[in-house]
Amino acid sequence: MKKDYFLLHLSVFIAGFTGVLGRLITLDSAILVWWRMAAAAVIMFLYLRITTRRGADACDASLQRYKFRDVLQMGGVGMLLCLHWVFFYASIKASNVSIGVVCFSLVGFFTALFEPIINRHRFSGREFLFSLLTILGIYLIFQFDARYRLGIVLGVVSSALYALFAIANQRVGKHYEAKNMLLWEMVGGLIGLTCLLPLYNMFIPVGRLYPVGMDYAYLAFMVVVCTIGLCLLQIIVLQRIPAFTVNLTYNLEPVYSIILSMFIFSEYKELNFSFCIGIALIIISVVLQTWSEIKRRKT
Repeated sequence: MKKDYFLLHLSVFIAGFTGVLGRLITLDSAILVWWRMAAAAVIMFLYLRITTRRGADACDASLQRYKFRDVLQMGGVGMLLCLHWVFFYASIKASNVSIGVVCFSLVGFFTALFEPIINRHRFSGREFLFSLLTILGIYLIFQFDARYRLGIVLGVVSSALYALFAIANQRVGKHYEAKNMLLWEMVGGLIGLTCLLPLYNMFIPVGRLYPVGMDYAYLAFMVVVCTIGLCLLQIIVLQRIPAFTVNLTYNLEPVYSIILSMFIFSEYKELNFSFCIGIALIIISVVLQTWSEIKRRKT
């Protein structure tokens, strides 16, 4: 159990870099996500192909074949992840890193709302109570600046999409090996986004299609560490820890991202006492939920 929660918090720490990288990379959010998924899909395919040719015996180290229905399921989950990323980076580019990652804290609320409906079980009053703490924290945070309304709206949509992704990933991931599932999620998201890009470009011109300068280095780190490494960790922990606990723990992601943005973009100049209280409430909600879940498992 301790190892599972260590992996969960490690994945949250890695996720803290994604918001900063999203602002550093100069591409449009949709193009950024396209490159991220394309590179991740190629790397995962090559890795699984090479390990297969070497005759790896372990099922988690080789490229497996699936029926079209299975590929469609995994690809559909990947499309949810793709849309979450597009809205997440659009939120950051429309406002700043702090706003974009704080909106992500609503994932716990949306999970508590969606999971009972999708998985057909009773609503948990305890989960809603913890979610209300998070919402109160976000409310206090948004009191410090109301200039970024578009960024806030995009961030709320992003958190709702991630909640759906996490629930779907947990249900589908139980039936497939993590590395192969990640490959097909990247492929599914890439194909779906490629089909949507012409429509997207009609409303939001994407501008430049290729990275330049330091974009390559930032993309490389994003793909290897914050995509492949992070997604594998997420798939593993979602197979062992309830989706609500995972999503609520991810409310810690803004803490890491905001600390990084303070040093890189000097966003500390825009923060005040209300913001600090809001972050404290979010952290308290995570600690209470983690403690409650550990206690429940021991019982």
